Amino acid sequence: MREFIIGKNDAGQRLDRFLAKAIPLLPASLAQKYVRIKRIKVDGARAQRDQRLNEGSVVQCYVNDEFFDAPDESNVYLTIATPKLNIVYEDENLLLLDKPAGQLCHAGDDGGGITLLDHLLAYLYQKREWRPREENAFTPALCNRIDRNTGGIVIAAKNAEALRILNEKIKNREIAKYYLCVCVGRPDPARGTLECFLRKDEKENRMRVYHHPVPDGRNAITRYVTLETCEAISLIEVELLTGRTHQIRASFADFGHPLLGDGKYGNGAVNRKYDETGQLLYSYRLRFDFPTEAGVLEYLRGREFSVQSVPFREKYFS
Repeated sequence: MREFIIGKNDAGQRLDRFLAKAIPLLPASLAQKYVRIKRIKVDGARAQRDQRLNEGSVVQCYVNDEFFDAPDESNVYLTIATPKLNIVYEDENLLLLDKPAGQLCHAGDDGGGITLLDHLLAYLYQKREWRPREENAFTPALCNRIDRNTGGIVIAAKNAEALRILNEKIKNREIAKYYLCVCVGRPDPARGTLECFLRKDEKENRMRVYHHPVPDGRNAITRYVTLETCEAISLIEVELLTGRTHQIRASFADFGHPLLGDGKYGNGAVNRKYDETGQLLYSYRLRFDFPTEAGVLEYLRGREFSVQSVPFREKYFS
């Protein structure tokens, strides 16, 4: 029999979701059965798979030893001697990280080596702010992700309460995100709003743009302002009013002004002329609007943060 004492970072979770993290080798169907036949209890009493766990409660698991994963000392974060993070802001609940273009947020099918998340875990582990052997289920997490070839601000949660609130605020569009990009040509009008519907083409792994509702299509609203124009390219500030995959890249290509360097939606001849092989797009500023209650993150209401510099802005528009 194994016992888990519920700490602050595990409190509030459903029992079945806690078990999925705490005993990853135990199949969900078997976990549900064990709850039903009382081989998994909470505080010595019969439990329900959807009940919420309280801090200090004890989860008792009468589960065979082979389902308990031994601590894995091969985790990537343990191999990183000096974590490389460009920290925009940090406090006891979260970090704002300036991810460089070319780095993956999470491990993906295309590989990519050490990720931003790996560096984050190494950083918190070495600061002793995260002790994985003392946690039953919680791991610090990135709350948003940015495409590999896009740079900019990524929000990271240090504890479960901050993660819950940030995920909710992102879902409800209570965090304003602003991007800088370089597009081909001079947008006309110089400022405006692009509205369309995006549907993913699974075969080609790209978003298709429509100007009328389509099955499986999602509305995309993008507000933009032209900041500067230099020769045949323009520097644009973009505010996302919706958050769709490849929204900026697909919308501007449809507008007739693809992003410079974009190999999927862009103009190959212009990209080659400027010798750019990745889209010039950067999530450079965000604001915590929080029109609703924000719990332990209330102190962030109305605060705005931005990166120190955007490489392509300095290159083409200095």
